[in-house]
Amino acid sequence: MRWRLEPDEVTWTAVRAQGAGGQNVNKVSSAVHLRYDVQASSLPDEIKTRLLALPDQRITQDGVVVIKAQSHRNQEQNLQDAMQRLQSLISQAAHVPKARKATKPTRASQQRRMDGKKRDGATKVLRRKVGD
Repeated sequence: MRWRLEPDEVTWTAVRAQGAGGQNVNKVSSAVHLRYDVQASSLPDEIKTRLLALPDQRITQDGVVVIKAQSHRNQEQNLQDAMQRLQSLISQAAHVPKARKATKPTRASQQRRMDGKKRDGATKVLRRKVGD
C-alpha cells in the first residue's frame, strides 16, 4: 500500500550543516530539518498507529518525525533526501507482514528426525569405554 506524502503537511527549516566544508560551511545553511506531525497528518489511522509504534529514534514522544539531512552540499538535494527518507519510513509502517500459519510436520519428516536421533545415539554408544 503506497501513500502519497502531502507537501503541505511537512515543515522544514534550513540549518547549518555539521562537519568540514571549507569556506562554504560558515556562510550557507544547506542542511535541512524536516518535521512531520503524524497525528495531524492525513494518513489512515492504522498506518499512524504502526508508524508511532516503530522503534525509531527520529520519532519524538509527541508523535513528530524529525529528520535531519546534510549529506549534500545544497539545500534542494538535502530536502529531497529528507523527503525520500520520510516516505520510506511511512512505507515501512504501511507494510503489513503476512500472518504466519502454524503447520504440522509431515509423518516422513518426523520419521527422518527419529532415524537421525537413533543414528546419533548409536554413534555415541560406540564412543563409550569398553567396560561400561
